[in-house]
Amino acid sequence: MADSNSNNNHVLVLFSFSVFSRPSSVAVGSGYEVLIQKFRSIYGYQIDVHRKFVIQYFSEEWGQFIDLPKGFAISEKCRLKLVPVQMDITILGNLSSATTVFFCCDMQERFRPAIKYFGDIISVGQRLLQGARILGIPVVVSEQYPKGLGSTVQEMDLTGAKLVFPKTKFSMVLPEVETLLAEIPGVRSVVLFGVETHVCIQQTALDLIGRGFEVHIVADATSSRSMMDRMFALERLSRTGIIVTTSESVLLQLLSDKEHPKFKEIQNIIKASAPESGLLSKI
Repeated sequence: MADSNSNNNHVLVLFSFSVFSRPSSVAVGSGYEVLIQKFRSIYGYQIDVHRKFVIQYFSEEWGQFIDLPKGFAISEKCRLKLVPVQMDITILGNLSSATTVFFCCDMQERFRPAIKYFGDIISVGQRLLQGARILGIPVVVSEQYPKGLGSTVQEMDLTGAKLVFPKTKFSMVLPEVETLLAEIPGVRSVVLFGVETHVCIQQTALDLIGRGFEVHIVADATSSRSMMDRMFALERLSRTGIIVTTSESVLLQLLSDKEHPKFKEIQNIIKASAPESGLLSKI
């Protein structure tokens, strides 16, 4: 039941971060995503969006703050605290097939004549999709306004993709994608490729790191209509802590060991080097 101080189905909450505490209100039934956005709206630039956080609430039973239980929803007046998660810098950048998802962004037919070196990034995207199937990595595929821009190009085999969805928003981070990510146990890293680098790729990457995911952008599998737009987008993203990498690096890092049972299959994919197109000098 909502607290007696609630108004119009809203409940008073004390939001604490670092040495600060500020009262505000949220709707009854608000869950984690609403609460994290509320913290950001209150504390703004003081919160580093590239860090991971946990929300804790004050338990009267225990007399201290404890981690927010899964599925928690606000029902009465309470005290919440946003706590940064300390991360060991030595593990950043590591990829594991058990904790990784591939995002394929808007590789559609109507972009073929407009995107620079589109044939090359199709070729590399095929390698990544094939590698994902071999290693059992979930694949999420977006299509920007497919009614007008067409479906994903036929060369790219989407067999086994977890989700193929239309969108009008530039970012791939839509509610259905967030739901899927929440259902995949232990997912930590997103390998992202497609078009355009400075629009949908960039906005997807920023949304993902804002939600605590580590993002790897595959430079030889992403492009734009303008090489200047592409170049400055990759430079900007790399400065935010996003990892700009290559398809071969990603696939071999996921294997980790020559003795991996799928090594031969992945080796067959990368036996011929990825295209050394005009993208090479513009990373």
